[in-house]
Amino acid sequence: MAEPPQTDVSRPSALPTAKLLQRPTFNQALVDQNSDDYLDTIEEEWNKKLDAEVEVLVDGMVDIVSLASIGDKDKFRIAQESFQAESRAESMVRAANSLLSITHSLKLLLLLSDEAQIAHRRDAELKHVQQEKNEAREKVAELLDGLMSSKGGLSQ
Repeated sequence: MAEPPQTDVSRPSALPTAKLLQRPTFNQALVDQNSDDYLDTIEEEWNKKLDAEVEVLVDGMVDIVSLASIGDKDKFRIAQESFQAESRAESMVRAANSLLSITHSLKLLLLLSDEAQIAHRRDAELKHVQQEKNEAREKVAELLDGLMSSKGGLSQ
């Protein structure tokens, strides 16, 4: 049985005898995972970060739009809504900056990753999709032949 491909993903670890700095202990289960599981875990973490930041942007925009109602308002209400809008806008700017930071980090990960492995995965996926396409064509051809033969038998 072939061993799963190894990657050059750095895994957090500490020397067992190092006592100089107290570092947070890492979950041993995370370190013991195989490479694919580890990368899937990292991918899920990135997806959660992205989802959270996009949700902040969407919620902020919804709140700003809801605050923009026109009607009879006193000066206190106008000042209060102005402060709320500014607060939401600032949180949206922070979320946008965080998304830019995430984008930068992902670009660096792509640039520093193993291109051969990416190309290999892409080629394997392409081969798999082409195989599924050919199987679907064969099935459609069989079904079409079955339809044509049954229609031919009815007309004779």
